[in-house]
Amino acid sequence: MNIDTQIVAPVIVLVAWSMVMWLWMYATRIPAIQASKMKLDPEIPVGQQMSTLPASVRWKADNYMHLMEQPTVFYALALALAMLGEGTGINLYLAWAYVVLRIVHSLFQSLVNKIELRFVIFVLSNIPLFWLTVNGLMAVL
Repeated sequence: MNIDTQIVAPVIVLVAWSMVMWLWMYATRIPAIQASKMKLDPEIPVGQQMSTLPASVRWKADNYMHLMEQPTVFYALALALAMLGEGTGINLYLAWAYVVLRIVHSLFQSLVNKIELRFVIFVLSNIPLFWLTVNGLMAVL
């Protein structure tokens, strides 16, 4: 087995970006909770309680949750490609394209959040992910 570790770099960068979003989420959420004098009640569902915070605060949390969803497919796929010896060349460029588009998506959702445009960025980020998937399938078949 010839492992190509170059594709691990975009994986680590996206994980690091997720941690940035986690910090940004709490850096805005905690002051908003304090400013609203919200009493954190374990009997109220978190989503219901947090929905009273300003939208611009909720956008960061929404994006953080998005980074815990679809990118998990990217992580598995990129690591599988690395193990298959397919972590360089076009696959490496596609991985970086996916990461850059996810970061752009995060910034757009967290700062502007115009849903129609955010959706376009999301769809664009799926193009390299689909391409990586096809390349992964071709590598194992």
